[in-house]
Amino acid sequence: MGRGAISAGAVAVLVLTAGCKAVAVDAEGGPSGDDGRPGRTATRTPTQKQTPIEAARRTPAQTPAKTPARAPAPHTPAPAPEPGKTLMERGDDGRQVRELQARLRQIGWFAENPTGTYGPVTAAAVTGFQAKRGLARTGVTDTLTWRRLLGMTREPTRQELYAGGGMPAAAPDKRCLTGRVLCIAKSSRTLTWMIDGKAVSTMDVRFGSQYTPTREGTFDVYWKSRHHVSTLYDTAMPYAMFFSGGQAVHFSSDFAARGYAGGSHGCVNVRDEKKIASLFAQVRNGDRVVIYK
Repeated sequence: MGRGAISAGAVAVLVLTAGCKAVAVDAEGGPSGDDGRPGRTATRTPTQKQTPIEAARRTPAQTPAKTPARAPAPHTPAPAPEPGKTLMERGDDGRQVRELQARLRQIGWFAENPTGTYGPVTAAAVTGFQAKRGLARTGVTDTLTWRRLLGMTREPTRQELYAGGGMPAAAPDKRCLTGRVLCIAKSSRTLTWMIDGKAVSTMDVRFGSQYTPTREGTFDVYWKSRHHVSTLYDTAMPYAMFFSGGQAVHFSSDFAARGYAGGSHGCVNVRDEKKIASLFAQVRNGDRVVIYK
């Protein structure tokens, strides 16, 4: 079709594609107006001159050069305080060692019953206590360790000091000072075999529970039974020496196995079988039994 075929009033609009943007042009090849009418060019905003301040604002900020980070200084732990004067160490024994063990037991560092002997278990407990408190970990009880332990615990009771037994016998009751007597003290949990006021042997004992207490007072041994078995409780009572009704002094395998965790039905339990066997051989019917606080 020739150019003359296009009417003068009609404008053929050709769309030229520049890249991805469509541009409208009129029949003469120029760009169409903003409203799509021919012969009008798009209005352009004149470029304004920038002031130095505006230019500075529009200029991307220069990123300062980064200073290389310094490597952190190696951490040096603070040295533990120097140990103080040694008070107790491995190989020692005695009441102070027993108190050390009882105090460590109060705060969970010593799981056994106090023995009074400073062995490897005690040293390990002391080391753990020292490490927890930032003290020199020596396993030796020095003045610093002892002072810190005293501040965290209380004075142990006799029962705590001798939770496993071995408590020194209490002072004998005056009723025990003459004749042949089984002198039994509840306060120290001991039985002392005494003849004419002199102690022949001493052994740990256990008593009845709250609901079946061991009677207190002065009694006599009225019957001995080497292989006795309780008809009431169907339990063995070897080396039984009866002194009040069904209550007797006898060996207890339960006491030997569990210690003071248990109790009797009123009898006086002995846990050392050799000692009770020797005592059984010496005691006679009619010998006195004194049980006191």
